[in-house]
Amino acid sequence: MSHIRADTELDPARPVPSARTRPAGLGAAEVAERVARGQVNDVAVRSSRSLGEIVRANVFTRFNAIIGVFWLIMLCVAPIQDSLFGFVILANTAIGIVQEWRAKQTLDSLAVIGEARPTVRRDGVATQVATHQIVLDDLIEIGPGDKIVVDGVCAEADGLEIDESLLTGEADPVVKRPGDQVMSGSFVVAGGGAFQATKVGREAYAARLAEEASRFTLVHSELRSGISTILKYVTWMMVPAAVGLVVTQLVVKNDDLKNAVARTVGGIVPMVPEGLVLLTSVAFAIGVIRLGRRQCLVQELPAIEGLARVDTVCLDKTGTLTEGGMDVTELRPLDGADETYIRKVLGALGESDPRPNASLQAIIDACPDSEEWRCVESLPFSSARKYSGAAFSEGDGETSTWLLGAPDVLLGADDPALAETERLNERGLRVLLLARAHRDLDDPEPARGARPTALVVLEQRLRPDASDTLRYFAEQNVRAKVLSGDNAVSVGAVAAKLGLEGTAVDARRLPADPPAMAEALDAGTVFGRVTPQQKRDMVDALQSRGRTVAMTGDGVNDVLALKSADIGVAMGSGSEATRAVAQIVLLDNSFASLPSVVAEGRRVIGNITRVATLFLVKTVYSVLLAVLVVCAGVEYPFLPRHLTLLSTLTIGVPAFFLALAPNTERARPHFVRRVMRYAVPGGAVAAVATFLTYLLARHHYSGPGALDAETSAATLTLFLVSMWVLAIIARPYTWWRVTLVASMGVAFLLVLAVPALQDFFALKLVGVTMPWTAVGLAAVASGALEYLWRWVGRRFPV
Repeated sequence: MSHIRADTELDPARPVPSARTRPAGLGAAEVAERVARGQVNDVAVRSSRSLGEIVRANVFTRFNAIIGVFWLIMLCVAPIQDSLFGFVILANTAIGIVQEWRAKQTLDSLAVIGEARPTVRRDGVATQVATHQIVLDDLIEIGPGDKIVVDGVCAEADGLEIDESLLTGEADPVVKRPGDQVMSGSFVVAGGGAFQATKVGREAYAARLAEEASRFTLVHSELRSGISTILKYVTWMMVPAAVGLVVTQLVVKNDDLKNAVARTVGGIVPMVPEGLVLLTSVAFAIGVIRLGRRQCLVQELPAIEGLARVDTVCLDKTGTLTEGGMDVTELRPLDGADETYIRKVLGALGESDPRPNASLQAIIDACPDSEEWRCVESLPFSSARKYSGAAFSEGDGETSTWLLGAPDVLLGADDPALAETERLNERGLRVLLLARAHRDLDDPEPARGARPTALVVLEQRLRPDASDTLRYFAEQNVRAKVLSGDNAVSVGAVAAKLGLEGTAVDARRLPADPPAMAEALDAGTVFGRVTPQQKRDMVDALQSRGRTVAMTGDGVNDVLALKSADIGVAMGSGSEATRAVAQIVLLDNSFASLPSVVAEGRRVIGNITRVATLFLVKTVYSVLLAVLVVCAGVEYPFLPRHLTLLSTLTIGVPAFFLALAPNTERARPHFVRRVMRYAVPGGAVAAVATFLTYLLARHHYSGPGALDAETSAATLTLFLVSMWVLAIIARPYTWWRVTLVASMGVAFLLVLAVPALQDFFALKLVGVTMPWTAVGLAAVASGALEYLWRWVGRRFPV
């Protein structure tokens, strides 16, 4: 479908004609009046939670409430040593708030850089403004790749085609004419024009719907959902164990009330894996800050995790493997055409498009416009059509109609010009065909019967960092697929220059059946002549085979695929529509940033999986110890101060460093199963060994200080087994990991050796027999733990 071209251009850089030929838009007084009335598009898009929400989310948690109650009780009935766990929780919560606030500041600053700035026409001048500065009745100019930010009515249309698929699910672009409705959340795929805002701010229902459909579609986070599942099970285990412990310590034993309360709290508090949620939030927040320093805007936090799970990356060639700019290297006239005349045609075609793409911009640079030619009709380029066109009055009374686009689309299969095109494509050059049309542009098939006139040879600029990035993905066992709208042979040659080997396939020959398409995608690497709809279908086909797919792109033709992919990655200089639907935006437009994003995701999820085992081993042995104490009808062996010390040295401090350590292992699925298959046997071994030491000590010691001696022996066993768990989790060893584990052991020895610390923590080993018995039982338990974890790894692989 073609459209009569407006006599004026929509490019803000070009002179603005008089109001008789083009509406001037609102005046300054009219804008001020609407602002005063509140008719402003004031629905700001926040990139993160507010400070109040961050504080509430970190402070008012279920487990903080439980621990807070116990902390208040301990402050009333026990020495300050037994209330240390409350101060630790306060410190942890403060750390969580500070880190997330820092992450918010990073996100907000980056969001301003990447924020869309629509072009509005006011007092006849085209000006870029922030989205929230648009007022009712503003005249907003739009072109390819621009997102419609408010609801409105089309005022000008120059071949304007809008994709409304994110709102309606309809894949085909909709041709818009003056008077037609345009909806926020849709985006321009071809042509240009302007529309008048009719609904702004909170009145624009379509705007809220579009925002929900695009930017805030949450990425699935197996890590977060897995931790929620674990916490649900932990809560179920805690309740009966805690009730039994309360009854045993307060009723059955009939001990001193304050001591009984202290030991009851000492049994319940360690069941809560409160640090696990905090550490996950901190790890995500630090990930955002680290990526922010590399100019990566993470629009959805779990996207960091999602990219770590990616095993297939689909790449758009233009803007990803190649830079946006191109150079015309050669003009090849066909059938004796005059090169001077061809240059006039190309110059006029360049002048006819107010928003030229990279190919046309290269032609404009090489072929200046001929002033006597006047465009009377135009057909804008679209990715689906693969060509553009224009009809001209040549100034001498002659008229002509021209098409410029893909040779294999405009020419018949047996045309000799295709063979020449193929040879150029094999060298990695891009070739466009200039053809003279014999049909009107509003004909359903304007290209039929067109006469080829010249080949325009363009050289694409390869990104200097693309080769290293592709090599990184190959080394990490992440498969790369190039999906491009360009000629398959040309794309294949470019990919080969970058070291990406594989067969180049013309996507027009791919089967439409999803299973068959998925099989073809598995076999191939480079795909050319891919339509925007096909890109989405190809992503869906890969996902149907269990692939976790990331899609990178910068053009409007990538939007549908970015939306369908597990993770969408857009270039900062890309179209507004691509940035809106992507989860990650590379603001520096560097494809080389992707490895750092992947590495950050792997660091976060790999390390959280690692340290989650530490936290849950503690939960399991705490619950089992409570059950064993209830069944045996004895005093709970520990005071809160003992378990605070053990948790700090064997979990809290080591987990913080391990969670921030480098980790390049690709994230694997089944988080809950992977963690619990080690936490359950680890916690069970620790609980049995500790309780056995405690029972032996009860038979060994007698007299007034017996309970303290029994507690000290049990604490020694539990610390040594927990240290072995830490030593296993810390593998593979590096100098700093060995130092970390050793320093925790030295810290515990200091507590046992320094009299003041002995008194503070109520830890004093009595005699020789039981301390060495405790060490021996811990050694046996550690050996059993080593064997069990290896057996579990073989018996229950994930």
